[in-house]
Amino acid sequence: MRASRRRRCRTVDTELSTNVPVLVLDRYPPDVPSSTRLDVRREELLAELTDLFLREGFAGLSTADLAERLRCSKTTLYLVASSKEQIVVTTVRSFFRRAAERIEARVAASDDPVTRIRLYLDGVAAELDPATQAFHRDLAAFAPAAQVYRENTLHAARRVQELVAAGVAAGALRPAHTGFVGAAVTEVMTAIQRGDVAAATGLTDAEAYRELVDLVLSGLAV
Repeated sequence: MRASRRRRCRTVDTELSTNVPVLVLDRYPPDVPSSTRLDVRREELLAELTDLFLREGFAGLSTADLAERLRCSKTTLYLVASSKEQIVVTTVRSFFRRAAERIEARVAASDDPVTRIRLYLDGVAAELDPATQAFHRDLAAFAPAAQVYRENTLHAARRVQELVAAGVAAGALRPAHTGFVGAAVTEVMTAIQRGDVAAATGLTDAEAYRELVDLVLSGLAV
């Protein structure tokens, strides 16, 4: 039985440490296809990596360190991506994708245009709350990951502009040039992403987003 389990595991996990037993395939019911099990395992790894990076950053962690912290082999870790750099980028991209999904779910729960704007920006702040200075420092220092943050910031700014335009059209916000509002919000959000706001004010990214929502809504209040 044990030999059989080890053989099934080796198809995806050939570098297991004797001190860190991880059975990638045998964790799931036998009727679940192996490809599905690997996809599920990859998503689990991404979630664990996200939590680790948000707490501690990633620059000082090697692939061996990551495997040890996640209690898996490097072979299992490479289900995420084929190198440390790509693991970081993939994890950061996964973090922002999942965050966006959760934020949009919160926004979809309300029909009130003003509430939707607050929910969106408060949601961004809430998603960034767990991120430590170590994470932001490493994010800024690693260009491919910083670019992922920038892309998501620009998407979020466009989304805020859409929500503001919907609020103006519904009469819930005072008439305003939504293009200008969008450009202004983009500048502020990009400055937050670059670290300029933190340097000038001492605010974390999450705190800065909470200030931004108050600024936008007070400025556009009917």
